[in-house]
Amino acid sequence: MKYVIIAGEASGDLHAANVIKSIKNIDKAAEIHFFGGDLMAKAADHAPDLHYDQMNVMGFSEVLRKLPVILRNLKQAKSLLRDFRPDALVLVDYPGFNLKLAKYAHGLHIPVHYFISPKVWAWKEWRVKKIKKYVDRMYSILPFEVGFFKKHNYDVTYVGNPSVQEIAYSIGHIPPKKHFMERQGLDDPRPIIALLPGSRKGEIRNNLPLMIAAAKRFHDFQYVVGAAPAVPEKFYREIAQDPGLKVVFGSTHTLLKYSQAAVVTSGTATLETALIGTPQVVVYRANGVKLSYKIMEKLLKVKYVSLPNLIVGNSIVPELLVHNCTVESIARELSPILQPSPRREWQIAGYRTMQRKLGNSVASEYVAELITDSLGVVESETPAEDAPKPPIRKRPRRKKQPLREESES
Repeated sequence: MKYVIIAGEASGDLHAANVIKSIKNIDKAAEIHFFGGDLMAKAADHAPDLHYDQMNVMGFSEVLRKLPVILRNLKQAKSLLRDFRPDALVLVDYPGFNLKLAKYAHGLHIPVHYFISPKVWAWKEWRVKKIKKYVDRMYSILPFEVGFFKKHNYDVTYVGNPSVQEIAYSIGHIPPKKHFMERQGLDDPRPIIALLPGSRKGEIRNNLPLMIAAAKRFHDFQYVVGAAPAVPEKFYREIAQDPGLKVVFGSTHTLLKYSQAAVVTSGTATLETALIGTPQVVVYRANGVKLSYKIMEKLLKVKYVSLPNLIVGNSIVPELLVHNCTVESIARELSPILQPSPRREWQIAGYRTMQRKLGNSVASEYVAELITDSLGVVESETPAEDAPKPPIRKRPRRKKQPLREESES
């Protein structure tokens, strides 16, 4: 069968890469074209049709500046669908771009599968209408999304959260702390505060200086930045203006595992930090004025913004947003979780509740099974040598079901 897979940023590249591995394990004759990154390229064993570093934009002003590039990318994606005519289009997150492509694919009668739902439960709820009309199957990675979409008369499948398997695999392969410290040139014996300022340059620019200033208040600790793979080290140093800044690339999970606590920009990293079990303070500074916060409060439809809190339905990690994100507030929330305390124990107990709610399905394998089942692909009895083998039980296969009929808008 023929597949087109679209991911527009680093996290999508990781999740989509695992889906590609699982599809290839089931469908030995799979032909795959994709927009994505290096991990997807490794899984597919060929280069992307477009690398995500040409797609990743953040914020209204940046979208306006790069509108010609976005339109050119969309035109290229449409041409790929029209010329390649895949049996399935698999969209991974990245809703602004992917929902437009879903509409185009729908017009070509190409089945549309969406992995990692747009966060329509948080804002832009009007997108549900487009999803119902243009997306044949939606695969959710957050358990509460099933109930949300059910209220809109749209069935989605919770497939498990990909971070569960990825973190389990990662933690099972981390080096001893001594080797990690030596390899990263971390010769300071003080315990670590991990700083995760985000994967986009705008996020890093807004959050990293505050994180550093807050961490510097704890003289018995050192602070280390977990860097995003697509952002050069020079950028971190220019933003930080800190000659002694320690930056770790490609080892964020290991860094978190060996850290006493972390300051994390809101996003998928908050969930990964919780799965690893490291207490954290969640921050998000975005041109932090009170007016922006009030506007955000009106737009958001949820009580929390961090994934651990959303999944549990309770405030297990502190959230410091926009004008509430200051050096003083970060330091205040960080202090009690750097040592044994009720606040630290509260977070760790909340993490256990979160893990129970997430379950232990292998999301990428389950998604690949559902997609290939819908196409009538029969799994080979001989598994691929490079098939992922995370230390988590596999969710049982479901019986083949026909694609959902188009819902009325």
